[in-house]
Amino acid sequence: MSLVAEIVIASLLVVGGAFIAIGSWGLARLPSLMTRLHGPTKASTLGVGACLIASMIYFPATGGAWSAHELLVTVFLLLTAPVSANMIAKAHLHRQGHGIDPNPADGIVSGLPASPDGDDWATFHGAADEAPTAGSGEKRRG
Repeated sequence: MSLVAEIVIASLLVVGGAFIAIGSWGLARLPSLMTRLHGPTKASTLGVGACLIASMIYFPATGGAWSAHELLVTVFLLLTAPVSANMIAKAHLHRQGHGIDPNPADGIVSGLPASPDGDDWATFHGAADEAPTAGSGEKRRG
């Protein structure tokens, strides 16, 4: 195998690994569902694509036969990841618009601002007026 092929393969693997690490970190650490979608769909797609391209270069460079498997996996990955992320985002927005799935990390619930004192959604909208607060044993007064 030539030195140029080794450098290209190694750099693609390093870049792909870095994108995958950044994407997984974003999935684990970003605060809300809408921001967490960018980690696996953007960065990880580029990372896996770079690793697959490195594989497409490696096998013919080492004397093996070229196979279309890596190319097909890359094409299907690039087609399905954005579509699935779009579907997840649309479902989240639909549920959030009907008040089913409020996301306190976003700071808005159905277009309303977050509570001024930082309480959760139910307390802000008066649903917890009859419920006791944690540890106090008394009913919360609004």
